[in-house]
Amino acid sequence: MAKNENGKADIVPADNAEVTGTGVVAPDAFTNPGLPPHRPRITDLDPKAAKRAERVVYGLFYFSIAASVFAVWAYMFVPIEPENVHSVRMNTLYLGLGIAFSLLAIGIAAVHWGKALMADKEAIDHRHPVRGTEETRARAVEIFRESDEESGFSRRTLIRNGLIGALIAFPLPAIALFRGLAPMDVDPNNELKHTMWKKGLRLTRDPQGTPIKASDLTIGSAFQVIPEGLVDLPEHEMLNAKAKAAVLLVRLKKEDLNWTSKERESWSYDGIVAYSKICTHVGCPVALYEQQTHHLLCPCHQSQFDIANECAVIFGPAARPLPQLPITVDDEGYLIARSDFTEPVGPSFWERAK
Repeated sequence: MAKNENGKADIVPADNAEVTGTGVVAPDAFTNPGLPPHRPRITDLDPKAAKRAERVVYGLFYFSIAASVFAVWAYMFVPIEPENVHSVRMNTLYLGLGIAFSLLAIGIAAVHWGKALMADKEAIDHRHPVRGTEETRARAVEIFRESDEESGFSRRTLIRNGLIGALIAFPLPAIALFRGLAPMDVDPNNELKHTMWKKGLRLTRDPQGTPIKASDLTIGSAFQVIPEGLVDLPEHEMLNAKAKAAVLLVRLKKEDLNWTSKERESWSYDGIVAYSKICTHVGCPVALYEQQTHHLLCPCHQSQFDIANECAVIFGPAARPLPQLPITVDDEGYLIARSDFTEPVGPSFWERAK
């Protein structure tokens, strides 16, 4: 028997009880009373009540469909006006109500279906740790058939069709929302393939917008640059353009740069190279430059790119190198773009060329 620190028993055995370890097994333990008697529901006794419950269930399912359609309608036709907070609130309110009522109606209908119409006979399911015999497996299939009969899933067509319709309609608002993440009237792939960069456009410091000369860069230096004129755009347009056109400008020794072709070599100027700052994994800004190893690090998921080897991926989940911006200098010695990027910037799942 277990004892405490004073040497006294922690557990006192009952009279004439069997003691096993530190537990007490009473000799007069009650027997298993079994399941309580089955109490029929009103829907079991009254066909009219069952019919009313059925109408409630499929009515809720069809209401869920209507709520899903309403959410899609609110998202598409309740306008959000710039600088109008009230319009944002109304759009969010209607969209949220539609989605909430759609899901709520499915939940209430499923619960009411189970409580009022499905068979409620109590049963015990004995578990077994190994694969059952063929007879047991055949019995399992038969149980599915019995469950279908008891629930009325095949027989109650209005409920079944209402459930299927509600489950099909419920994801529609999400599909509409996801589609809205991209511009509605343009091809996202085309949008990411073309940025503000163009032939002759000067590279300028971010965020001042002052042009950069090749002589401003020393070996090992790195600058974040933006296209000339970007800072003059309206704020919303400026942010959208900068999200695609941000570039990291780095100067290395010419002998440290390895090129796969003469064309790629011509995209640099005297050891100065320019690469997109947008990671090709999920679009985070590649911001950490290791001067000694010539590596760029994305802080989001630790993708690493080797500037000395055309920004090839050397570690992490990024699927392709950072796109390179072809550059040269103008007559005044300022760095300019020779063209736009030759491939889409940003995450690789938008890239269609590979």
